[in-house]
Amino acid sequence: MNKGYAVYCDADAHFYDAPHRRSRRGPNRTAPYAAATAPVPPGWQRHTVGDWLALRPAGHRLPAQGWKIHVSACLDNAESVLDRLVAYCLARRIAFKFVPSPYLLHNRNAKYADRGASGKFATVYPADDEQCRAVAGDLDVLLAGEPGPYILSDLRWGRGPVHLRYGSFTQRHCYDADGELVPALEDAAGRLVPDVRGPVFRVPDWVEPPAFLKPHLDAREAVTLAGLPYTVERALHFSNGGGVYVARDERTGRTVVLKEARPHAGLAADGADAVTRLHRERRALERLSGLGCAPEVRDWFVRGDHHFLVLDHIAGEPLNTFFARRHPLVDADPSEQRLAEYTRWALRIHRLVEEAVRAVHGRGMVFTDLHLFNVMVSDDESKVTLLDFEAAGDVAESGRQTVANPGFVAPPDRRGFDIDRYALACLRLALFLPLTSLLAIDRGKAAHLADVVAEHFPVDRAFLDEAVAEILRDPAAAGTPGAHPAPRSYLPVRPGDWPRSRASMAAALHASATPHRSDRCFPGDIAQFARAGGGASFGYGTAGVLYALAESGAGRHPAGEEWLLRAAREPAEGTALGFYDGLAGMAWTLHRLGHTEDAVRLVDRILEEPWEALPPHLHGGLAGLGLALDSLGASCGEGGFDEAAQRCTDLVAGALRDTRSPLPRAGLLYGAAGPALLFVRRHERTGDDALLDLAADALGRDLDRCRAVGGGALQVDEGWRTMPYLGAGSVGIGMVLDDYLAHRDDERFARAGQGIVTAARSSFYVQPGLMRGAAGMVLYLSRTPYRGPALHEGDVDRLIDLLTWHAMTYRGHLAFPGEQMMRLSMDLSTGTAGCLLALAAARHESPAHLPFLPPLARPHEPAPAREPKQSTSVRREERKHHEPA
Repeated sequence: MNKGYAVYCDADAHFYDAPHRRSRRGPNRTAPYAAATAPVPPGWQRHTVGDWLALRPAGHRLPAQGWKIHVSACLDNAESVLDRLVAYCLARRIAFKFVPSPYLLHNRNAKYADRGASGKFATVYPADDEQCRAVAGDLDVLLAGEPGPYILSDLRWGRGPVHLRYGSFTQRHCYDADGELVPALEDAAGRLVPDVRGPVFRVPDWVEPPAFLKPHLDAREAVTLAGLPYTVERALHFSNGGGVYVARDERTGRTVVLKEARPHAGLAADGADAVTRLHRERRALERLSGLGCAPEVRDWFVRGDHHFLVLDHIAGEPLNTFFARRHPLVDADPSEQRLAEYTRWALRIHRLVEEAVRAVHGRGMVFTDLHLFNVMVSDDESKVTLLDFEAAGDVAESGRQTVANPGFVAPPDRRGFDIDRYALACLRLALFLPLTSLLAIDRGKAAHLADVVAEHFPVDRAFLDEAVAEILRDPAAAGTPGAHPAPRSYLPVRPGDWPRSRASMAAALHASATPHRSDRCFPGDIAQFARAGGGASFGYGTAGVLYALAESGAGRHPAGEEWLLRAAREPAEGTALGFYDGLAGMAWTLHRLGHTEDAVRLVDRILEEPWEALPPHLHGGLAGLGLALDSLGASCGEGGFDEAAQRCTDLVAGALRDTRSPLPRAGLLYGAAGPALLFVRRHERTGDDALLDLAADALGRDLDRCRAVGGGALQVDEGWRTMPYLGAGSVGIGMVLDDYLAHRDDERFARAGQGIVTAARSSFYVQPGLMRGAAGMVLYLSRTPYRGPALHEGDVDRLIDLLTWHAMTYRGHLAFPGEQMMRLSMDLSTGTAGCLLALAAARHESPAHLPFLPPLARPHEPAPAREPKQSTSVRREERKHHEPA
């Protein structure tokens, strides 16, 4: 689970949205600080950047980079700190910015906030090192004694809330090692390099810290765990509140767990910081001592303001790890015996968890944070231990839940033991179908999930009905709700009921549109807010939704097209250039929709930018740009576009030959499969056989990073997990393998295709989305020309039916949840538009497809296999490259 999504859930009940858009009509802590609504002083300019409010003197030019000052604050002293900081900076005409409301400050300091940005309440931009020294010293005096969280990415000045870090002042970007567009610094050679903003203080190699920082650097180095009787062996987990470590007690040799808590950081919903919660946990565990279902406390201490709790190390594995290992639906055709065996196991585990929770209740305590990750199952699977009691408390004092997993969070009306009872009810469903995060969108989905479980597992229906009744129960009403709805009545239409499902999904897309907003037209993934122009992009924004509507036969969306045209005519500063993340995808889509003049103008704009510095991948790099230019050049008759497409091809080929800068990932979007697709399409355009050599080498590189898992399924090996998906898994590689095999036979690729088909046949995928879920499998199996033992008749229909498990309703129409499944999404990569495209690939009379991956003829007649040891160069050394204007 990516906990970074949680903060995007507060602003809207149905969709992910930017935290700063949360209504100001809520609790007092959502209202802005007075300084945020004060008139702009004469001679000053004010603007907002995400959740920051910035002020600078009119005409003032900031340095591009340097030492900047961050000030931290707590919720109860932030306004006072801000008032003094604003007065200081205004009087001296120093540019600064700040977080404008208590709600946004809470988000920055929350338990699962970005650790690299946590604690930053205000930023001051000195003109040079000398002013930095003076301002830091002044603010240290001005704010003396004010508490604030330690900013992990910075160097603390003294003991107060003032911190410093060397970084960029202005908006400049470059690509990091993963091919992502990130903020940039200029190094000693004048090159743009990533401005690393992680949770560790670091100084760029070419920067010499000024002398006035030495005392503070020395103070930082002086704080260690030396002298303690514990040796840390490894980290288990990090949050904004601190880390969890496995350690050895040197006095006894016993393996223990150290839980760390940072003061004023890692805030829960009630404002309690990590230290407060750690001591809550200590008191709770001491009260539960001897039960055998909770860790025993061995010690606690403070070092460098950080508090530590020492607990017994519990052998075993968290309950969530058993899903991938045991669950029968990871296979395509589980036997009745496997389903029955798993059912018995799940019921036994649930009984053990229920008994443990009952024992906690017997001591008058509420656990409040029960979920799959907080249950440790012993090695012999005979007992369970509950973990993480930082939110536990006395039932008589129990209020609303303040810390919870999204798949088990109780409704706000639950109190006391009812919080745990709700989680136990969710666990009944999650052990069979781990989709209870959907209940955060609509608790009515619980009955539908129970129907799916009952259809596939031999579990007593009463066991499921009791769970649904508890989930839907209204504590304020007498009695319990009636029987759950009849099977499948939850959905307005099943995904496989084409074209009715197409009409319903299109209606949901139309109903969700917000063309009055400037940042997005259709709600989608949080990537819409990660960088400028995200809401217009093909992967996560308007371009992809418009393409899916048109490609599926669902018609046009005129207001959405007008929105995209406005975004293309005046792109937001810092918008990426690539296909799935930026301008290239927007231009290609506009041409596809008939707005060719606007598309050409946008491409001309791209070619005026430093596009040759893009990374080689498809998502936001040269492969995607080259494919767009190749397509547009052919259809628009623009010769310069074709020349630029060839330049992209040559650059990608060079990047793949350079072993010093390998692609960091495998797969269609970020791996070598994307460049391979470019080589295949350019081969078809030019007839150059050397491009097929390059494609084969690129595909071989990605296949080298795959391995066979259960049942012979070939998946991308990421070291800690394997991935079958379309975007970053083996299925995306399989899409391009099919295109290559249409031109040449290759025994290795044919064998790999069989393993990839197997990977696409599982009976369960956690998410429904196109790039990381079941929809991608539907699209792939609908397109592949493979016909062999790995592909069974009815597999596509079965996978389409699987989408029913995830399906939700929005205003009475069929819709799908996005990444992490805490909110709905309408975009192509993660949400409803992607599911629409996949279903259209399987059901539309003219099969829909992803860009540059049109339907393949069946059966194909490949050309002879290539000769061994063919050159891997493009063989265009003598061709003169004409630089695009």
